[in-house]
Amino acid sequence: MTDVPKKLSLPQLMHPERPLVMVTAYDHAQARHAQGAGVDLILVGDSLGNVVLGYESTAQVTLGDMLHHARAVRRGAPQTFMVVDLPFGTYQLGAEEALRAAVGLVQEAGADAVKLEGASANELDVVRRLVAAGIPVMGHVGLLPQTATAQGGLRVQGKDEGSARLALDGALALEQAGAFSVVLEAIPAALAALITGRIQIPTIGIGAGPECDGQVLVYHDVLGVNEGPVMKMVRRYAEVGRQSREGLSAFAAEVRAREFPGPANSFSVDDEVLQKLY
Repeated sequence: MTDVPKKLSLPQLMHPERPLVMVTAYDHAQARHAQGAGVDLILVGDSLGNVVLGYESTAQVTLGDMLHHARAVRRGAPQTFMVVDLPFGTYQLGAEEALRAAVGLVQEAGADAVKLEGASANELDVVRRLVAAGIPVMGHVGLLPQTATAQGGLRVQGKDEGSARLALDGALALEQAGAFSVVLEAIPAALAALITGRIQIPTIGIGAGPECDGQVLVYHDVLGVNEGPVMKMVRRYAEVGRQSREGLSAFAAEVRAREFPGPANSFSVDDEVLQKLY
């Protein structure tokens, strides 16, 4: 592990000296790994619904789920800037409902910022309200997993003029509303480069090409925790899932063969003590 750097401040994140590294993590151990690796930001994403909890969509994730996992991440990475997703239903009902949820994430989980998807009039009102209350907000345009059904499913956005303009105008509007950064998800690299050049706040890409100001991937995707097909936007840097399965299989085989535990894994007692029990 590298030396843990001092937590970046909001001004440092808004004016980065190098590309920003963000990892989506969901528990104490993952957060410790991410902090130890020196990432700049940890996102506690509502993707925990799919990745960790087995939900069918992120729309099923509750505020209680987010609080539970964000607390664990905060304990594991106290020196890393932590962004927490506002789950579906907490900001669609308006700015005051969103403020209550965001305050809870800050007070109870130690969030440094929150993130929300989209740039509709309602979402921009929410951004303005939270920022006015002193809560930093990260925006998100392009593919919006919480409402992907309305976008035709989990597919690349911005390949036609309408959705490309929606992403560009959304990023501009989020900046104007006070967001400190914008995630660009699953849009063409050229469009992401255009957006990055047009706004003054940093863009963080996932499936948005190399010209963003930073990149984010899910812990499980980076390390290959979940085996199976790899999405185009992902690059695996380890195969933890395969290694875990192989290790567990070896453990099971040794138990069944009575090879584990052996003398090195067992405790002893003086024969004199044991004889008194007979």
